[in-house]
Amino acid sequence: MSGFAKREKPKLSGPMNEINVTPMVDVMLVMLIIFMVITPMLSKGISVDLVQTKNPIAMQNADKDDAILVSITKDGKVYLGSDQFNNLSDMGVKVKDRLTTQLDKTVYLKSDSRARFERVVEVIDNLRGFGVDQLGLLTEQIKEAGAAPAAPPPAGI
Repeated sequence: MSGFAKREKPKLSGPMNEINVTPMVDVMLVMLIIFMVITPMLSKGISVDLVQTKNPIAMQNADKDDAILVSITKDGKVYLGSDQFNNLSDMGVKVKDRLTTQLDKTVYLKSDSRARFERVVEVIDNLRGFGVDQLGLLTEQIKEAGAAPAAPPPAGI
């Protein structure tokens, strides 16, 4: 017989007395990653392509849960939060009711860049008629693509 000792096979006994937490940790990590990816995508109200400006004013209060957010889509539909309103008077009444319970009396308006300007003015006039004094127009900063130096003009002969 060679110098190797014969290994004994472990005896299989009954059920394990220890909890295997590895699968639970794996599931929790996957759920954490999913929530981290999805959370920034959650936005209030209706998604619109905002008008782009060079010098927008930051309006942090528009991101609060209790902010009053009116949206106008490119086809002229008007939303208060995620509720669509065909009648602007009904929306004005709702906004007025919500303003009575708010500390911040600002109504935030976000309009699609392709929406008709007359529709935006109509919504603003309606809000003003229902007592909205503070109106915030939400815009986006213009993203400047790699500011490469301009080529010098060709030399004249």
